[in-house]
Amino acid sequence: MKLAVVVQRYGADINGGAELHARYIAERLSRHVDVHVLTSCARDYITWRNELAPGDDVVNGVPVRRFPVRRERDPDDFGRRSHQVFEKRHSIRDELDWLDSEGPTSPALLAHLHRAAATYDFIVFFSYRYHHAYHGVRAAPSRAVLVPTAERDPALGLATAARTFRNVRALMYNSHEERALIQGVSDNRHVPGVIVGVGSDVREDATAARFRARSGIKGPFALYVGRIDENKGCTELFDYFSRYAGQVSQRLQLLLVGKPVMAVPSHERIRHLGFLSDEEKYDALAAADALLMPSYYESLSMVTLEAWAMRIPVLANGRCDVLRGQVIRANAGLYYESYDEFAEALHLLETNRGLRRALGANGRAYFERHYTWDVVENKYLAMLERLARADEDGCRARREPEPGWLRRRRRVLPPAREVVDTLPAGPAAATWEAGADSVPDGGAPRADER
Repeated sequence: MKLAVVVQRYGADINGGAELHARYIAERLSRHVDVHVLTSCARDYITWRNELAPGDDVVNGVPVRRFPVRRERDPDDFGRRSHQVFEKRHSIRDELDWLDSEGPTSPALLAHLHRAAATYDFIVFFSYRYHHAYHGVRAAPSRAVLVPTAERDPALGLATAARTFRNVRALMYNSHEERALIQGVSDNRHVPGVIVGVGSDVREDATAARFRARSGIKGPFALYVGRIDENKGCTELFDYFSRYAGQVSQRLQLLLVGKPVMAVPSHERIRHLGFLSDEEKYDALAAADALLMPSYYESLSMVTLEAWAMRIPVLANGRCDVLRGQVIRANAGLYYESYDEFAEALHLLETNRGLRRALGANGRAYFERHYTWDVVENKYLAMLERLARADEDGCRARREPEPGWLRRRRRVLPPAREVVDTLPAGPAAATWEAGADSVPDGGAPRADER
């Protein structure tokens, strides 16, 4: 079997959530089938500037072909078009213009998909909201498998997004909450789908002592791993932790790992460690008392799964449905929706070693049931085999006709933000799939998780 993996950026040193997810899946599936990655020449997700050479490359043993982006993103144009489709009545043409403005727009990549689609058995697209996904799925609908990486943000309410969700061969969902959102916005229950997420190569040799020897850090600490960004909830995190440090705890520190795109406050107990290697990151997790996840929007938190694999409890933002659902299903952490709840939960994790150990053990068990690479790979392979059997039997998914010239230009679509506001909220019901067959969740969620 020959697969193409299509993603907006790709590289060993490109660590965005969806891009890292795509690389992990490409590398793991390459052990079983022939995988080729198709991507842009961009490194930066804000500008889409062409920084990498076009043409063929190899990344960690996987063949990669890069295509140039036609133009960099114009922030002012993108902002205007975002306001139009998210906040006002608009047309399909407006949404297509928004996609073109968001990018990365690569006519060469789309031309390759039109020309070479038949040379691949299936084409796995990451992430639904970008130009290459919408137009790439249209180029090869009979071979398109989508990893949507969808969050509760206004782009989910676009009619073009719903159309994509209905017109692929299969969807590989990250979480129960993501599936509920996508099914709610698109009514795509006829499309095969499985909740799979992504695995992680956990370092079993990680040690807290090595981290403390390298960093010189003593005493208890909570850890944040990820982009240090207001959009990831870091402004609120800094506010809450500063208040906690002044009012509740005299010892606990907050350590930050990741790229800053906002200022890190000057505080004696907040420390930015910068970028860490995988070995250093897992050593830091091994030494942490808890992982803090303040993000409002996630389709799946890989670092949460890594923390649980390391038996570390998680304190998550309960206003993020995905994080709250993960914590409840795993019974491996606490969540908060206000400063008072944050302070109470963090104080429990800081002072109650037995609770930390129990939640950490639950997290490890949950990881092993659902997120080891064997489990993840088998779900992908089972879905691909199912689709291949359907092809052999002559079964074809139904396809919607393309909207006509007038329909594309009628401003009859509601603001996308209003559409999203009507979608299901809160943790979703838990069923886990093996291949495409639903089986009971192996976890032990509690109603009173606090």
